[in-house]
Parts: sequence; C-alpha cells; structure tokens
Amino acid sequence: MSGVNKVILVGHLGKDPEVRHLENGVAVASFSLATTETYTNKAGEKSEQTEWHNIVLWRGLAEVAEKYLKKGKQIYVEGKIRTRSWDDKEGIKRYTTEIVGDSFTMLGKKEDGANSNPINQAVSAPAATDEIGDGLPF
Repeated sequence: MSGVNKVILVGHLGKDPEVRHLENGVAVASFSLATTETYTNKAGEKSEQTEWHNIVLWRGLAEVAEKYLKKGKQIYVEGKIRTRSWDDKEGIKRYTTEIVGDSFTMLGKKEDGANSNPINQAVSAPAATDEIGDGLPF
C-alpha cells in the first residue's frame, strides 16, 4: 500500500501572499498561516498554542491568492507536506518544510464593498492528467 500525505489546516494569514513569476511565467504564492489551538491546562486555565505554517500555492491558485487573500484572512487549505533543501551562500545545507496547497476556501465574513470577493467558495488546482493529456486519471 502506498502512503498518504494529506494536510488540512484552518487558520489566519500572517502576511499578504508574496507572489513571484518564474521564467516560464508560472505564478508561485507563499505566505504564513497561523493555526491556534485552545485548551485547558492542568491549573484549569485556558491556554493557547499557535503553530506557524509556510504555505505555497502554484499557478492559478497563486493568482487567486494574490487577488483575494490578505493578512488576517481566515482560510481552509488542503495540501501536502513537502521538505526541500538548498545550499546557502556559505555552502551550508538548509531545509524548509512547506505545505503545498491543492485547494483553499476563504472563510469569514464578506468585506464591505467587496461584491466580487468569492467568500466561502473553494478554489482548487486543476486535476492532474496522464502523459497523453486526455484528462483520464489512469
């Protein structure tokens, strides 16, 4: 049996998405997402723990993120965990772990004057096709 790499997060953007375009014109968006858990500690006091996640969106998802997502916005995102490495200027190997998003849904209230804002609508990456390109998943 093969493995499963699936992540589901609901959180708030820590910053506006940073979008860049690669040499071939492909858009890539990256931003941080905070997820906060609330729990009661042993002393009976409410406590919070926040985790920060690095989110990466590609192509059409990146373009939608650039247009609609802003710091503080709450979203639901689905994707997979990826770890990549590179050598820095001093030749030291560096690692980062990211969530590569497959889809996201904007949550929360519709902002005033934002009639075109697709709040509570899911945005997904196109389905992968086979090598022939006929759209069939097999």
